[in-house]
Amino acid sequence: MTTPTALATDEARTRLHELTVIDVRTPGEYAGGHLPGALNIPLDQIQRALPDIRHATDRGDVLVVCASGARSQNACKILAENGITAATLSGGTGAWAADGHELHRPQSAPRATWGMERQVRLTAGVIVLLGLLLGLVIHPAFQLVSAGIAGGLVFSALTNTCGMAAMLAKLPHNRPHAADLDNTLAALRNR
Repeated sequence: MTTPTALATDEARTRLHELTVIDVRTPGEYAGGHLPGALNIPLDQIQRALPDIRHATDRGDVLVVCASGARSQNACKILAENGITAATLSGGTGAWAADGHELHRPQSAPRATWGMERQVRLTAGVIVLLGLLLGLVIHPAFQLVSAGIAGGLVFSALTNTCGMAAMLAKLPHNRPHAADLDNTLAALRNR
């Protein structure tokens, strides 16, 4: 198994022309702004794309990108487990934009959805409030729902994973259309 590496935003920017950039965020997040030339292959679709990504590494280095770096690190681990070497962008698109580098926003893209972190915060907050409200109005046992979410958030922070994000990624607005993913994989093959 190979060990993934990380590129700083300035290094990635100078090498952008020679890298195959794969953005593993949801299609909505990708539409909200991505590195120039990046191809969108959501993290939950990375297994399907393995043959095409392996083929891309024959032509040059692969850079995997997400919003903050956590999902791209997970993608790099999956790739490494399958014998594919890839680097991740340190700090993700958030660091890229903060360093003053351009994000591409296609005009034909659908309206951008909220970033996954924001979706998780909203969902967790709503469930916690609902658990507390039901605990006050119906039965105190409903407060266990809030405690469960709190425990999940602590676990998420400690393991740098997020089960809620994995579930939210399966919602229709966070999933690529099959034709879009097929087109992306074809573009990856033809690079």
